[in-house]
Order: sequence, then structure tokens, then C-alpha cells
Amino acid sequence: MKFPSKKALVRHRKSALISLLLLLSMSLALTSCKDTNSSNLTSTAQDPNDLHPFTFWVATDTHFLDKKLQDGGTAFQKYVTGGDGKMLPYSDEILETLVYDAEQQKPDFLILSGDLTNNGERSSHQELTQKLKRIEAQGTSVYVIPGNHDLFNPWARSFSGDKQLVTDSITDKDFTKMYEDFGYKEAVSRDKESLSYIVKAAPNLWLLMIDSSQYHNNQKYGFPQTDGRLTASTLSWIDNSVKLAAKEHASVLTVMHHNLLSHTSMSVSGFKLNNSQETIKVLRENELNLVLSGHIHMQDIRVDPVTSSEETPIYDIATSAMAVYPHQYGAMTFDPLSRTVNYEATPLNVEGWAKANGNTDQNLLNFKTYAEDTFATNSYNKAMDGLKESSFTQSEKASMAEVMAKLNVRYFAGTAGSSSEDIKAMPGYKLWEGLQEGFLGGYIQSMTEDKELSNIALEVVLTKQ
Repeated sequence: MKFPSKKALVRHRKSALISLLLLLSMSLALTSCKDTNSSNLTSTAQDPNDLHPFTFWVATDTHFLDKKLQDGGTAFQKYVTGGDGKMLPYSDEILETLVYDAEQQKPDFLILSGDLTNNGERSSHQELTQKLKRIEAQGTSVYVIPGNHDLFNPWARSFSGDKQLVTDSITDKDFTKMYEDFGYKEAVSRDKESLSYIVKAAPNLWLLMIDSSQYHNNQKYGFPQTDGRLTASTLSWIDNSVKLAAKEHASVLTVMHHNLLSHTSMSVSGFKLNNSQETIKVLRENELNLVLSGHIHMQDIRVDPVTSSEETPIYDIATSAMAVYPHQYGAMTFDPLSRTVNYEATPLNVEGWAKANGNTDQNLLNFKTYAEDTFATNSYNKAMDGLKESSFTQSEKASMAEVMAKLNVRYFAGTAGSSSEDIKAMPGYKLWEGLQEGFLGGYIQSMTEDKELSNIALEVVLTKQ
């Protein structure tokens, strides 16, 4: 049974006796606490001298596609170019880099917050779990929850030549079995109505891993349901879970796939929880003030403003999709004494992995440039396609598409709101400003809105339960 906190304690222990006592007490506290809404807890008093800051990562929307499911043929290429920017041709290499980076940096644990696979393919799940086992073998524990792409997905496909072929997907029961070593076995408590669980990740820190996806009607609908919701039962379970953490005076970090808050001024549905206000109320009542989410694919940090001095601001960090430019994760630290969390968006070191493994693919050896150029080109082409029926001249369309390409690169990296004056001065931007109708014009305006809060870094003190 794995415990990131044990690794941190062993690394910094001052005596073998103290460490042994702490490890034994933690093991006893978690015994027989796997799959019910109740738990046997043994309160453990931590020696302040043995509490040291530790590191962990959060990654989301890996959208991993098993390389055996695609042959690089016309069907696959068409799927990639018509998609939403996922770097699927290098899906395996991106995950291998995550394994490599974890080996180099050795975070105490890694959180994966949903959309683990491209479209829930069974073989993608199977291959991903093998990579996660390697990460754990290196000394980093892993905790996962599913996203809206991962279960009962009727879009699970393989690609052969010019054909897409239906392939096996998995169920919720399959998921808990396949990922049992990545959170579910260690759970102090599990929600009976979803794949949510709460787990002790480290001294003074528990992870509330919330399954926010709705997938049980996917087969009936013929497509994966993208919006998220927490049921009344799950919200009640959250109350009970936080009470368990309070017995040990631990802080709780909340993780879910869907966003708690809106991360865009655009009127779009499916990203923020359908019952976000109800969920915010429950989180606030339990003094949970930091949420890690994904789903929207771009890097963005928002705060729910307080309406009275008695309320606590709630932060929602949407980490950008690992499968999409700029291919990054959130590098985080937690100080068990001050309960301070620090977050910083950090790119994968694909170039370092490629060089270390003797890879000769120039795209991988120069991945940052290649990935940015690929994403910018994809954005440019989509803008040109969206302007196809407009009355602008071809030259004007090209100028506007150039703006879209440059701006989208910064937007997904989380820097557009603080750095876009040069783009606003471009001729194409003025043309976008004059476009009063349609999605693209509103999208451009939303990307350039000023942000007082950084999208790539945050420091916040978690509440003590």
C-alpha cells in the first residue's frame, strides 16, 4: 500500500524509530477503508520537526491513445487535423515524457484529473496503467479520477488505413479495477453513487477526488455526455468525508474534472458544473477553498468572489490539457505547517526525454517549437475555414487568421490576458473588432480580456479542518 507522505517522512526523518511509529500508525488508520462511506480512523499527532514541504503535480486531459490503435493512415490524419488540437501522433511520447520527468524530479505524488484517454478505448486504459505503474515504481504515487471521455464511450475507435473501426470501451466497474492501485485501494472513503473517493496523500493533506462526469447514458445517446454534475448523494458524501479529515485536523484539496467556475466570458455550456452554485455552497460550508480541474483544455485560474467577510474565496485552477499545446502540468508544493499551496504551470521536457533516449525525430528534439507551430497552424486554418463565407477579402481573412493563430497560442498557455497589446495592434485584430456576429468574433474578444489574477501561478493557504 503506497503513501506519498511516507516517502516524504522517510526522506526527511531524523530517527528510524520516529519514522517507523508514524508509518505504523498511518497503516493502521487506513486498514479496511476501501469502498464504503464509513472509515476506521486512528488520529496521528505529527511531530512538527518531521513536517517538511513536499512536491506534487496535477495533470489533466492526457487523452492518451494507445499507439497500437493507429497506423498513421489517412483516417487517422483526417481525425487529427479535424480535431481540437490534441497532439495524438505523439500521444505515447508525451506520456513517456511524463514518466521521464517524474523520474527526474521525483514529486511525492501525481494527480490525474480525468480524460485519461482519447475516447475511453480499453487498450488505451490498459497501456496507460502500465505507464502509471512505472511512475509509482520510481517513488511517485498516483491518484486518478475519470473524465467525460473515459467510460462507456461509444466513440472508442482505432484507425486503419482510410477507416475508423469501433473498438472496446470500459465501464465504471472496469475503471475501478484497472486503476485500483491509483487511489481506490488507498481510499479512506468512497462515494457509493460515483467513482469519487477521499484519500490521505501526505501529512496534513487529504485529496477529495470527485467524479463529476455523467456517463451512464452514453451508449443510449450514441455519444459521450460532456457536461458534469454532482448528485445530492455525492454532495452529502463530501460533507461526511470532510468530517473524517477534520478528525485529523487535515486540510483538504478538492479535485474534479469539470470546472467549478466559468473560465471564459463566452456563453458556452458543458464546461462548468451544471449545479456549480449548489456545489460551491457545499464547498464553502466545509471551508474547501481550492479546486483543481481541467476539461476546458486551456490554462486559467479563477476565484469565486466573497459576498461577505464571513465567506472564504474559492479558487479554481483549470490546468491546460497535457495532450494540447503547451503540453504542461501544474507543479505544486504544500507546506504541512503553514498549509500553504503553491502552483506553477510547467511544460513537459519532451526535448530532454527525446535526447536521453537517443530519439532522432526532429519534431521531438525541437518539440516546443514544433508543438507551437502545429497549434498555431491548426488555429490559422480553423479561422480561415470559419471566415470562408464572410465578405472579407482573401488578404483580410489571412490577416485575421494570423491574429487567431498568435492569440490562441497565448490563450491556451494562460498568458493572453496579460500579454496581448502587440496582437491588438495588428490590422487583423481591428477587423475582428468590427465583426459583430458569430462565435469567432466573440472568442477573439474573450481571449484578450484583462486578468488581474495570474493564470499560471497561485499561492493560497488551505483551510485547516
